[in-house]
Amino acid sequence: MNILCTPLYEKQLKEILSTYIEEDFTATKKFKLYLDTILINLPTKANKYKKAKLFDDEDIKEIPHENFNILFFIDKISDNYLILSILPKNET
Repeated sequence: MNILCTPLYEKQLKEILSTYIEEDFTATKKFKLYLDTILINLPTKANKYKKAKLFDDEDIKEIPHENFNILFFIDKISDNYLILSILPKNET
């Protein structure tokens, strides 16, 4: 089981971190570290997350993290988790 990230997710994450780092480097570092921990543990915790509201697909779920939701897809055919995007909670 692999965890893969889309270019969209990587772009959105860079924008979020760039904004945060200007305000508080330590908080940004903690945000990223916790986010990485969530994603690393995804294979064992995927079933605990609820279906994403934006999609009518049980294999697209969302992970709440601070003021964001991370959308991911469980690709059962290739046995991968695909991190789709990270959006402010008011957009999901």
